[in-house]
Amino acid sequence: MPMHPLKRAVDYKGSSEFTRSELVGILSFSLRIMGVREAKEFVNEAIEKGLLIERDGKLVVNEPALEEEKSEGDLFEEMVEHIAKSLSWEREDVLEGVNSMRERYGDLDRKVLAYLFGMDRGVDMSRFRERLEL
Repeated sequence: MPMHPLKRAVDYKGSSEFTRSELVGILSFSLRIMGVREAKEFVNEAIEKGLLIERDGKLVVNEPALEEEKSEGDLFEEMVEHIAKSLSWEREDVLEGVNSMRERYGDLDRKVLAYLFGMDRGVDMSRFRERLEL
């Protein structure tokens, strides 16, 4: 199971405290997990979900909430994994492909973009249809 982007950022920095711009930079440039706009959206969603807590101008990873989220499984990561395995591609190549779908379809949720990318490449994505909030 792929590691959650926040966990990867913590491992990369060696700390669970970030400024907003630092976290966006780590996710988009250092780790190349997502584009800048997507990273900003991800940070906002993580704050809304309680995975990040704003404290003294810093963002602190809420470890217990992150563990809970991980146990539920990240649908996007699962989809990327499925596409990569089905096409015998590297995970990074799938992420690039998903990001290229944004240029074509605009600012859709990354799970929807992953679904569309998989469909576009002929991957059977039917098992994810029910779990997508369309």
